[in-house]
Amino acid sequence: MFEMYKKVVFENYANFNGRARRQEYWMFFLVNFIIAFVLGFIAGLISPKLALIGNIYSLAVLIPGIAVAVRRVHDVGKSGWFILIPIYNIILMCTEGEKGPNEYGADPKNQLEEINQIGQE
Repeated sequence: MFEMYKKVVFENYANFNGRARRQEYWMFFLVNFIIAFVLGFIAGLISPKLALIGNIYSLAVLIPGIAVAVRRVHDVGKSGWFILIPIYNIILMCTEGEKGPNEYGADPKNQLEEINQIGQE
């Protein structure tokens, strides 16, 4: 779970190209929620003035969060701009991605199969 988070935040910090599986998106969402909750809880216990730490964390993960959401929508075959549509974006985040390559890149679920197919052609 934290490996996926590390991959999204540190390795693909501002990568808006390609595709992201549902698992990658929702693991990032879950870990991000847990970290934000813990930071908020600790800051609330110690001093409300420490809420600044939570704000800094939120700003730090803003771009990776948008990037993974755009890649997730690309996996469904839609433009990244669809993350701006309130209810529809949640539906897209839960929808299974297109099988095989699409205009945004190779299928992240079956990349090994695609490499084998290219090698056989």
